[in-house]
Amino acid sequence: MAKFFAILLLALLAISMLQSTVSKKGGHHHHGSGPGSLKSSQCPGQCIRRCSKTQYHKPCMFFCQKCCAKCLCVPPGYYGNKQVCPCYNNWKTKEGGPKCP
Repeated sequence: MAKFFAILLLALLAISMLQSTVSKKGGHHHHGSGPGSLKSSQCPGQCIRRCSKTQYHKPCMFFCQKCCAKCLCVPPGYYGNKQVCPCYNNWKTKEGGPKCP
């Protein structure tokens, strides 16, 4: 009987470790991070977060929503972290500058 409980305990521990490993490898995207992780209806809220600390709120919101509609992704944080969303990061203006805030 003790062997049965020991095996059961080890099996539960192994399952728990496997679940945490899968979720760390990208099983879930949070806060609109990661390519295509958003629905278009989530873009306004994510852009409000992204543009909340800039003094250029209106243009930031305009371009963020345009980029989010195309890429379905908004990088985490208020600035930078664009490597999380390659489409968002790689969309450039005619002059070669970044299109997305």
